[in-house]
Amino acid sequence: MEQTRARVLVVDDEANQRMALASMISGWGYETQAAADGVEALERIETFKPAVIVTDLMMPRMDGSELLRRLREIETAPPAIMLTAFGSIDTAIEMVHELGAFWFLEKPLQPGALRILLKRALELGRLEAENERLGRQLSSQGVLGEMAGTSAGMKEAFVLIRQVAPTSATVLITGESGTGKELAARAIHALSPRAAGPFIALNCAALPETLIESELFGHEKGSFTGAVERRIGCFELATGGTLLLDEIGDMPLATQAKLLRVLEDRKVRRLGGSKEISVDVRLLASTNADLRGSITEGRFREDLYFRLNVFQVHLPPLRGRLDDLPQLCDTMLPELNARHGCRVTGIAPDAFEILRQHKWPGNVRELRNALERAVILAGTADIRPVHLPRFADADLPPQPEPALPGISLTIGSTVAQAERALIEATLRHTDGNRTRAAAVLGISIKTLFNKIKEYESAAQGQ
Repeated sequence: MEQTRARVLVVDDEANQRMALASMISGWGYETQAAADGVEALERIETFKPAVIVTDLMMPRMDGSELLRRLREIETAPPAIMLTAFGSIDTAIEMVHELGAFWFLEKPLQPGALRILLKRALELGRLEAENERLGRQLSSQGVLGEMAGTSAGMKEAFVLIRQVAPTSATVLITGESGTGKELAARAIHALSPRAAGPFIALNCAALPETLIESELFGHEKGSFTGAVERRIGCFELATGGTLLLDEIGDMPLATQAKLLRVLEDRKVRRLGGSKEISVDVRLLASTNADLRGSITEGRFREDLYFRLNVFQVHLPPLRGRLDDLPQLCDTMLPELNARHGCRVTGIAPDAFEILRQHKWPGNVRELRNALERAVILAGTADIRPVHLPRFADADLPPQPEPALPGISLTIGSTVAQAERALIEATLRHTDGNRTRAAAVLGISIKTLFNKIKEYESAAQGQ
């Protein structure tokens, strides 16, 4: 199948220049059309639907500035690059600031500069289209990336994410553990101009103080005991993309000071190294801690806090948005079904009531874990109360564990016979899905495979 080429509309009243410019842009792999002035350009936009417009400033009937004014009235208007002769640069700059032109180029054109601007304008158009698509998705479905919810708190978070994503601002994402802070960070990265670059996440709470600086900044071979080879740190790995420092409130004070310097200089020095390395990284940070309280207690630097808290996004706890439960479950179940080879179609009303009564101290992460267990146990049926964990705060009568049919044991049966009967009954319950059977039995898939092989060998030897 032929790949669709990006479309560029060239607008210039000089026929020779118009055709030469269109031919050059076409040679770069774009599909082009040409118009003699702003009036003709508006007509062609309706049918050609260009991704970028390259327009001259001075033209008869409708010049470039009036064309920009008319484009601002079109909701899905493409970005425009203004071409200007010497002496009208001030006017072109005004077009950029006041009428929203993407940028301007002075004549005679430098092909390399135009080619770079076209690529950047296309990326801007893609981001605006993606933001528009996500905006429609948010209004109709309440979904952003892997997050879901139509509650007031989540709508506010989604709006803030969409606003800050296209910028280069540092973002501090706050919320209790399990609320989806990394998902929010990934959404910001996906909607940013850095989306094609790497996304690197480092959990500051999961590393000892002796290792966190090596993870962040890297180290040279022999810089400390155990450094048997050079290691590239997260800042270098994330160059051109986004770095998330998760649970930054747990970062040691000494490392905080070094992080602050990196944020100011945009340079890192590997442990044991002598050379400073420039890094181009957008930094996001997240925390479930009260950083202001940590500042008062002397456990977090105030200057680093203000450097990180340029823009804040807060994710509400699940107990404060229980109305989002149906949507969260509908979002998670298909993915969990696919992962475990199940065909759970829904949640029974009495089981859903248990979910509503629970306070969810572990937030969305706890809900996902509970649903994953329930999907494995339910297999091909609706999730019922018996499939859910025993929540202490669910005010419902205790439910018996589900029975596995087909187990027949008599007095005198050995432990090995009971084990085999249980494994075989579980496999029947999971329709032969060994991965799900191992999860139900609480054993590794390797152990299950060995048991099955053992039973098959015993059967062949009889």
